[in-house]
Amino acid sequence: MLYAVRMVPDNNVCLGAKFGFPTRAPNPATSHRPSWQSQQKRSDNRSHVDNVPRIGKNVHSNLRNVRRGTFIVLATKPAATEGAFLQCSNCKKILFTAEFEENLRVCPYCGHHHRLTARQRIDFTVDPGSFTELDTELLSLDTLGFEGYQAKLDSLRGQGQHGDSMISGTAAIEGNPVSIAVADFAYIGGSMGSVAGEKVTRTIERGIQEKMPAVIFCASGGARMQEGLLSLMQMAKTTAAVAQANTAGVPYIAVFTDPTMAGVLASYASIADVILAEPKALVGFAGLRVSKQAGVGKVPDDFQQAEFVFKHGMLDRIVNRKEMRATLGDLVRILGSHLREAN
Repeated sequence: MLYAVRMVPDNNVCLGAKFGFPTRAPNPATSHRPSWQSQQKRSDNRSHVDNVPRIGKNVHSNLRNVRRGTFIVLATKPAATEGAFLQCSNCKKILFTAEFEENLRVCPYCGHHHRLTARQRIDFTVDPGSFTELDTELLSLDTLGFEGYQAKLDSLRGQGQHGDSMISGTAAIEGNPVSIAVADFAYIGGSMGSVAGEKVTRTIERGIQEKMPAVIFCASGGARMQEGLLSLMQMAKTTAAVAQANTAGVPYIAVFTDPTMAGVLASYASIADVILAEPKALVGFAGLRVSKQAGVGKVPDDFQQAEFVFKHGMLDRIVNRKEMRATLGDLVRILGSHLREAN
């Protein structure tokens, strides 16, 4: 908010009122004094400024005086809105939150792709209003009685989190129907337990049954240790589902996001018909720290990044987030054309 005070008694009107600023009438006894007179006179000259309406306690109280001709404009310094800024985790530059979200959570300075929740990725990728979530009845259980696991699940559900680390359903991408599943790394590191494995399997089977391409966004640290052997069994189950899709001629597209690791990479993620990845996504089986502990020699600086994996032939293309929707739309339209003709 700006406050303007007229310093010359011309028609006894404060022009600040013309612009909607709260104003005070000039003091005839002091307004004729030039600003270069003594400090005592200048202090008298400011006496009527104190009568300007007080600033709210939520606004920065430090005023700065800016002389504009015969006016003194009192400008407030607004307090920063909570959450209006954030720091890029890669280059450490300060970003406007609104611009950051508009840029799909990609840093405009260094291009770093920050992680998304499953809901955010669905909103950014599929046609608006086209997503229908399925398999919501599937919930993880503490079958093995792993210490603290049930409490962790209860805590996540109490926070309004969805059923597990994977959301599945049907949607459309640029008008093309798809069976889609999206992993959420924020849910126990995107680990693959019984529910996540079942959702991946159903996503692929749904594509076979309804004759539509299957698209799966991967983001996981691997199998869920709290479910032991049950989580490892999901590797075989999801791989078998992909084999059925190959037999039926249903295209399956996998998108590697940061990170795609361990049991997920070693099962359904790496055997897709087309494999895309976001820039700098972490892709590998064992982490760099584990590799060092195993005595692996010095590795390249880009080791286990999407660019390194692409250079060695494991990826088909690295796609920026802003281009992901269009790229997927082209792929499902081309690869799924025979399915639409069959319908």
